[in-house]
Amino acid sequence: MRYFFLISLFVLSCSPNEKKHSPEIQTQLEEARKAQFELNLEFAGAKTSPLDSLDRVSFKGLDFFPVDAKYIVKARFEKNEYPVPFAMQTSTDRKPIYQKYGTFYFDIEGTPCKLACYQSLNPNASEEEKQYLSVPFTDKTTGKESYGGGRYLDLKLPLADTVILNFNKAYNPYCAYSHRWSCIIPPEENSLPVAVKAGVKKYHD
Repeated sequence: MRYFFLISLFVLSCSPNEKKHSPEIQTQLEEARKAQFELNLEFAGAKTSPLDSLDRVSFKGLDFFPVDAKYIVKARFEKNEYPVPFAMQTSTDRKPIYQKYGTFYFDIEGTPCKLACYQSLNPNASEEEKQYLSVPFTDKTTGKESYGGGRYLDLKLPLADTVILNFNKAYNPYCAYSHRWSCIIPPEENSLPVAVKAGVKKYHD
């Protein structure tokens, strides 16, 4: 029954009357819906859910902002040629080592924005894990409509000089759902001056 609900949620999110977009943007919109659907499946699964057991039993689906092409942006990417390892702040005493891999420059509704992306230097990471960059961020919805600890985007290497940032894929760290987890806290430089009404909303009031 739970999976039928989640599948229905995914189907209803794909409106046939949606405004026409370029093939590139349309693909990004479809990828965002797929990512949200898969996230709900992950949270519903007994072996994959970050939720505490009681929350998982009553889980009916995450709350998302409407998928919106406005939050799919093309960003200019500048790689950091001289990265310096540093201890990333987390929600616990854990201090994982990261390096600032580079910076994205873009606009959201005419407002200039920038976000840094970070690469984990965990020596125990798999080769697959080493190919991913983390983009933790806060925005004007943080602590209001979205989780107070910020949200994340993931990107995979290699990166071109121009990169699409799809904020409809923004998700909460596991700390938003249970105190059992330790999550990185977005550095101050990754505080956006705009409200990003895309991606996952906060889980509990």
